[in-house]
Amino acid sequence: MVDVAIRADSAVDGRARRKRGSLRTALKRKSMTAFLMTLPLILLIALLVIYPAFYSLHLATLNKSMQRFVGLGNFQFLFKRETFWLVVEQSCIFAITAVVFKALIGFVVAHLVHNIPAKGQRKWRGMLLVPWVIPPAMSTLAWLWLFDPSYSAFNYTLSFFGIGPIAWTGEPNWARFTVILVNIWFGAPFFMILYLASLKSVPEQLYEAAAIDGANWWQRIWYVTLPMMRNIIAITTLFSLIVTFANFDIVRILTTGGPLDHTHIFATWAFRVGIEGGDIPLGASVSLFMFPILAIAAIFILRDINKRGNEA
Repeated sequence: MVDVAIRADSAVDGRARRKRGSLRTALKRKSMTAFLMTLPLILLIALLVIYPAFYSLHLATLNKSMQRFVGLGNFQFLFKRETFWLVVEQSCIFAITAVVFKALIGFVVAHLVHNIPAKGQRKWRGMLLVPWVIPPAMSTLAWLWLFDPSYSAFNYTLSFFGIGPIAWTGEPNWARFTVILVNIWFGAPFFMILYLASLKSVPEQLYEAAAIDGANWWQRIWYVTLPMMRNIIAITTLFSLIVTFANFDIVRILTTGGPLDHTHIFATWAFRVGIEGGDIPLGASVSLFMFPILAIAAIFILRDINKRGNEA
């Protein structure tokens, strides 16, 4: 009996040691350590992002009084409204145009700063980041004064050339131009600083080899710089596209969606319908319509990044 008890105790101790060993082995794995370190952030995202998203989906299936289930009735109602399709068109024009110009301006400015001697780069980086650092609502108010119909600094300047006055926020096309311009001014520094960091990681030997092969400036950009920066360009474009689609304050402060709803984007029209109009389920339906558009863009961009990663 004593031998049996001793063997049983030994077996239990052996299993306990194996469990402790497997636990230590699991903790030593980089993937497990990374997961445990990111777990608080994952829980925070689940609380602040995933839960509101599913709650919005639930709201979109209710009627205006939020007491009766209507299924896809809110979406069917939206699809029959011309204003909704105007908002879809304007949101796509606003986001795509702004992101393209932010990327182009950021790319050009990043190259200019990169070619400045090291001592002067810090000063230029600080100055060029100012539009991105200033709170958007505050900077948009300054732009609103510049576009003021009576005291516009732009119209005053144009008057010396016999041009104007221009109704910057009173005419649909000019109003669209103003909100896109302000968004570009605010977001271009973000692209610039990321592209500048990416440029500094490109080995100089590649440029030297291209120069020896007789490549001119444009060929070095096309065959060396762009391939090396392709992933960071894709990631920044995707991130900026998501943020720009969800932009609220610039349009809200500059034009309030006018004139005649021609500058409304998803966020501002969802606010107009849901909060000001008192139809929260319909406003939730408007905001949820951004998801399939951004999901399609994310799938194509991330698939391209993954494809290049596999080829590498």
